[in-house]
Order: sequence, then C-alpha cells, then structure tokens
Amino acid sequence: MVNVPHHKSETVKEFDFTRGDFERVRALIHQRAGISLADSKQEMVYSRLARRLRATGIGSFARYLDDLEGGRLGEEWQSFTNALTTNLTSFFREAHHFPLLADHVKQLRGGPITIWCSASSTGEEPYSIAMTVCEAFNSLTPPVQIIATDIDTNVLAVGEKGVYGIERLEKMPVEQAKRFFLRGKGEQSGMVRVRPELRQLVTFRQLNLLGDSWPLSGQFDVIFCRNVMIYFDKATQRKILARFVPLMKPHALLFAGHSENFLYVSESLKLRGKTVYELDARHGD
Repeated sequence: MVNVPHHKSETVKEFDFTRGDFERVRALIHQRAGISLADSKQEMVYSRLARRLRATGIGSFARYLDDLEGGRLGEEWQSFTNALTTNLTSFFREAHHFPLLADHVKQLRGGPITIWCSASSTGEEPYSIAMTVCEAFNSLTPPVQIIATDIDTNVLAVGEKGVYGIERLEKMPVEQAKRFFLRGKGEQSGMVRVRPELRQLVTFRQLNLLGDSWPLSGQFDVIFCRNVMIYFDKATQRKILARFVPLMKPHALLFAGHSENFLYVSESLKLRGKTVYELDARHGD
C-alpha cells in the first residue's frame, strides 16, 4: 500500500503578479484608455496579460510593464489595450433604441445622414444601425454614412470583415436575417457574411475616446455611445461628453447604455427617451 502524503493543493501561477503590478496596470490603462478597473478585476487582468507575457517572451509582469513604459516593446501598447478592453455585444442589443432611431432618421431631410457609433466592438452595433436605416428607407442604399470606431484594433478587423457565426442571428427575425446576410457554404458552412451593400454603409476606424485628437470631421445626426462610459470615472465621462456636444447637430440624438446616466455629468444634454439624450438649448452657446 502506497502512502499518499496529504498536503494542501495550491494553484501555482505561471508568473509572479503582485498587488503593486496590478496597481501599475490600473494606472496605465486608466491613463491610456480611461478605463477604471475595480479591485475585483485582479484575476481577469492576470489571465489576459499573461498571454501578452507569453507572446513577448517576457518572464515577469514587472519587466513587462517596465519595457512597456520604456517604449522597448514597439506596438505592444495596442496589444496591452486590446487585452484589457471588454467587448460584449450582439445584434440589436437594447432593442428599444432602434425604433427611436428609425423614427429619427425618417424625419431628416437634405444631405447624407451621419451617424457615429463610438464603441463599435466587433461590428454588431453599427450593422444593427445600418439595418435599421435600410428598413426605415426601404432601401439597401439609404442616404446614410456610419462611422464605427473602437480603441481595439482586433475587434475592428472582425467588424470590417463582417463574418459571424450563424448562431449570432438566432434572435433575429428570419426575413431580416435573409435580407441582410449571406449564408456560407462548404468550408464556410455555419457562418454568415453581412451583405456588401450594408458593409458599404459602415466605415471602421480606430479611435481612442481619450485621445488628444479624434479622426472625425463635421457634425452628426446621431451618436451611439452605449455601455462604454460605465468603464470610466465621472471626470472622464464629463470630459468625453463635453467633446461630444460640439459634434452634435442641433437635432442630434445621443444613445447611451441601459445603466448609464449622463444627466448628472453634462448640463448640455437633456433626456429625450429611455437612455436617449438631445442637446438642451438652455445650455447652448
């Protein structure tokens, strides 16, 4: 009979990750992308950045962060940011917004309608906007230009490609799915691609909402900024909203996420509907 020693099993981490390392990561991602990481995110940060340590061949978090700040890792800042960005999205998420969007664009006349989707993730939101506008105008070529931006270059590449697993369309009416998506065959079985006419309505660009300059010109009829402000502290929210206001046409609508409230952050906005805002003329220039 073999005696098996009794000992407490412990999970040994591949890399040493101290509280100090976590605090450095928190400071860097807040400075870089405005994201405020809660104390409870320590394990998430470890698992996501451990992949970057493996990819760069660096053996410790301390050295990785030293090299990152010292500019010795080339394009790694983008990979660092991508790793810590959360991308939860789906087609027609928070569905109550889209009938409001349809009514709004139907009322607009003259010139192309301009829409900015400021946290586009993998593309489901801007394509939902595009489908809504196509249905509002009963045309695959409506007078609309949609700019879709995100800080994460990986998700932008997915959106630009416009290819998704067919399960992403499960909650979509069958006729709508047929109208706007092409089903893959052979090796692409189980996948769908956004119709080219829809893809042509959307331009994907990288944009950091905390960046010094935004690659945008003119004003917008609609801005979507949903479920991204929850990652920012109040000061950062105030700063971003102050930059949104001059980019909104007088009649523009700003769509926020279901758990976001901008009324206490900006005096320039007033509530139009459920988490939908418009400019408050009393606080205009």
